[in-house]
Amino acid sequence: MSRNRSNASDGSTFGSTESTPLIPGPTTVDASLEADLDVETDGILNGTPFSDDSNGKPISSGDDGHTTANQTLTLTRGTICTIALGSLIFLQATNISLITTTQSAIAADLDAFDKTSWFTSAYLIAMSALSPLNGKLSSVFSPRICIFASTIILAVGAVLCSLAETFEAFVAGRVITGMGASGIFTISIIIVLELTGSKRRGVAIGLLNSGYTFGVAVGATAAGALLPRVGWRALFWAQAPISIIGGTVLLFSIPHDFTAGKKDTSGHTTLKRLANLDYIGAVTLTTSIVLFLYALSSPQQIPILPIILSVLVMVTFILNETSLAKDPIVPISLLRSRGLLLTCLSTVGYMMARWSVLFYSPTYAIAVRQWSPTAGGATLIPTNTGFAIGGLLVGWLHIRRQGSFYIPCLVVYALFPLTLVAIAFLSTEHSSPTLYVIAVFACGAVTGAALNYTLAHLLHMTSKSTHYIATSLVATFRGFAGSFGSAIGGGLFTRTLRTSLTENFAKEGLPHKDALIRQLLGSPAMVRELKGVDKVVAITGYEDALRVLFLAGAGLAVMMVFVQAGTGWRKPKEEESVLVAEREALVRNRRTSEEV
Repeated sequence: MSRNRSNASDGSTFGSTESTPLIPGPTTVDASLEADLDVETDGILNGTPFSDDSNGKPISSGDDGHTTANQTLTLTRGTICTIALGSLIFLQATNISLITTTQSAIAADLDAFDKTSWFTSAYLIAMSALSPLNGKLSSVFSPRICIFASTIILAVGAVLCSLAETFEAFVAGRVITGMGASGIFTISIIIVLELTGSKRRGVAIGLLNSGYTFGVAVGATAAGALLPRVGWRALFWAQAPISIIGGTVLLFSIPHDFTAGKKDTSGHTTLKRLANLDYIGAVTLTTSIVLFLYALSSPQQIPILPIILSVLVMVTFILNETSLAKDPIVPISLLRSRGLLLTCLSTVGYMMARWSVLFYSPTYAIAVRQWSPTAGGATLIPTNTGFAIGGLLVGWLHIRRQGSFYIPCLVVYALFPLTLVAIAFLSTEHSSPTLYVIAVFACGAVTGAALNYTLAHLLHMTSKSTHYIATSLVATFRGFAGSFGSAIGGGLFTRTLRTSLTENFAKEGLPHKDALIRQLLGSPAMVRELKGVDKVVAITGYEDALRVLFLAGAGLAVMMVFVQAGTGWRKPKEEESVLVAEREALVRNRRTSEEV
């Protein structure tokens, strides 16, 4: 029974030598029951579901205790799906970073210099708010239908952005684009989890994150290079055909019987399952998230009323989930999970600090170094290359087993703020470009490792039946981080920049520069056009704002080390006791049936 003691789980536990045995010490299961259990339930207790692969063979754990994929695809289908899914992830990610190198042109055309933070916030708010709902819908309509619908929505949003003549119309298009992007990213995680076993899951998640970060890096660089040639509108409408083609390929490549998690054996029709959805929970959760992010995305003073309303709506959501909903959007066990709660909180803080690098490294290059938008966007390549390498290395070399990854999570969390401090003091006009590249590369590498480790550890801390909702919640909070980073970080940066510009112009005897300050707040590229004292003050202002922003991010990242430490390294005790009872019942029921 020694092997089962170290690896037994309900499917969510990645048992390992690092973690305490799931059933420690004496239990009420007697020796004879254990002997039977060892023979009859090895696959069940090692997390293998009662499902078949595409060849009709039961999926079971290997001899080494690792779990295998829940579902499989043929090589041809798998290759096609990988290419299509990678293209969609890339496209979804480019929508985040392309704004950093095109916002000056968009702001000039739409006369929205003081509202540029909404270009990104509108997209990320929609993307964040709908992630939990997309996870739930994929179990009703299947992942292939949901991801196809998401690609259509993204295409519509991209076209609306390209046709916008006003700030309001452009932001509406960004919201619709974010709604489509939400489904693409959330369902991509579900597909990856379904198609990978414990040995390859780390590498698969690393590849998924690599495609995401590659899109962020290339999006800014490509947009900066194409902007003077085709204009910013073409950068949006060109996304529509790519999105539709990718979605169509997935619709026909993913098998019709591909499901999100356990196959539905209730016999209910799609309409019946739709009728049973927790609509009150979906509406209240989404509304609460939108209100909260809207308030924090304000570029000037943060409004209090939306935050109060968000809290009230969230209380309504929790009461509905715990007391009224028959099929909650968020399972009650997750609402009570300390590991999930603290993982989500630490993810928000960690990624907020990370997004400050993604949003403002191009700003540094364009405003302080006075590089072209193309070169400015290229500053994201080293940090995102580091992200991809960090995630892939830990997935390939370390996340090849089941169990807790508590210590590795804390190590990479602790290294992250050190990289931000280095970036803060290197974000000057005369610093070494080589050292800056090394710093942003290191920042990306520890981030990629952190996201892979925390996801593996979260799967260890939660029940398998809740994995898809849990991972969609983490995706939601990653989206929160982008929104918060854009809103809170952008607000801090803008306020610091405004203060520095105002004070330094006053010191130079130039107090009446309000129009220039307003333009500089929304257009870093304008610094290249300035001369004399105006340029010196503008560069100094950007240096001050960047240093304050990155140091604030480092302070936040230090706090997140302690938040992540609170997740713990073992599964909750109540789940262990449930497993003991399930093991006893399973063996006794089998004996009873044999006697009968």
